[in-house]
Amino acid sequence: MNPTGLKSSWRSAEVLGDSLPEYFYARLFVSNPNLRELFPASMSAQRDRLFSALGRIVSSVDDLDALAPYLRQLGADHRRFAVEPDGYPAVGRALLETLAHFLGELWTEELAADWIQAYGLIAHVMQEGAAALAGSPSVWHADVISHDRVSPGIAVFQVVPHQPLAFRAGQSVPIESGLRPKVWRYLSPANSPRPDGSMEFHVRAVAGGVLSPALAYSLGPGMVVQLGAAVGSGLLLDHNSDRPLIMVAGGTGLAPLKALIDDLRITGANRPTSLIVGARTARDLYDLDALAALARQCRWLTVTPMVSDDPAYSGRRGLPTELLPTLGGVPDCEAYVCGPAEMVEAVVCALTAAGLVPQQIHTESAEVSIRREPLLEIR
Repeated sequence: MNPTGLKSSWRSAEVLGDSLPEYFYARLFVSNPNLRELFPASMSAQRDRLFSALGRIVSSVDDLDALAPYLRQLGADHRRFAVEPDGYPAVGRALLETLAHFLGELWTEELAADWIQAYGLIAHVMQEGAAALAGSPSVWHADVISHDRVSPGIAVFQVVPHQPLAFRAGQSVPIESGLRPKVWRYLSPANSPRPDGSMEFHVRAVAGGVLSPALAYSLGPGMVVQLGAAVGSGLLLDHNSDRPLIMVAGGTGLAPLKALIDDLRITGANRPTSLIVGARTARDLYDLDALAALARQCRWLTVTPMVSDDPAYSGRRGLPTELLPTLGGVPDCEAYVCGPAEMVEAVVCALTAAGLVPQQIHTESAEVSIRREPLLEIR
């Protein structure tokens, strides 16, 4: 393959905007109408998803060691969509036809051969990822046992999978509900694995979202949801480290950090941990009683709720970044940050300015990034 040619041709195609994915899906569904049922009814967000992922893949095509784990994870994730092996060639044909249509004279025999080889490699590694999990469930059905609206737009609910679902604190799990069939969203369990297999999820109703408002407002005890295999390694604890911990949460970014604290409690790590929970108003804070109970049980844990835009709030006011310099010993800590992308970026800048190096900072946006999103799903 000629990676430079692949990247250059992709850049030329990307500038065409929405017309590229629209043409691609038209070609795919006309030639393979059976594949339409794999996709959600609304394609408004789906149009961008495939091509965003392809852009990531093409940009890393000359670093296969780094790209292969991502592709294997994509292949594993797609098991829950019941993607058959013949779906991969169909997608490849539609992609090549789309590129040939829009690139015109730039689409040479040599470039076509490079794209055929590149897509063949992508499909092969993705299918390897799926095959590696053969024999394990592709979807776990789970009973909803509780559901509580804890603040405007945020709900906390508990589920119990019918079969054991392995995960680690800090990972995320894809979830689907019959309230919005074929629409999946990643949520992070707010607990480490429990003997009874139950899992706690926090969800915020995203304005204009497809699934999250249904999970926040309409889900209830007695309903059944579908779960996929756990993914993600960005927020996993290093149990070989004894460094103090700084955790900063915004919104439902609290969930994976609460799971990490639960993990520390169960393993008896006793690492000094400062959890800062930021919100705009007092109404946006939630789960404080559970956090206070954890702090009473775990003497090594300090929890500080903060509100930035509520003059009536009697507690600590300001931004998490304003509190960090007062903690002391920051350069010797490890940091875990999860929440809105803007908050994560600001906190990372503050931590870096305080002396932390990138290896000490573990982050995740509450809106899961493209590296963890299968090509077939929308939020």
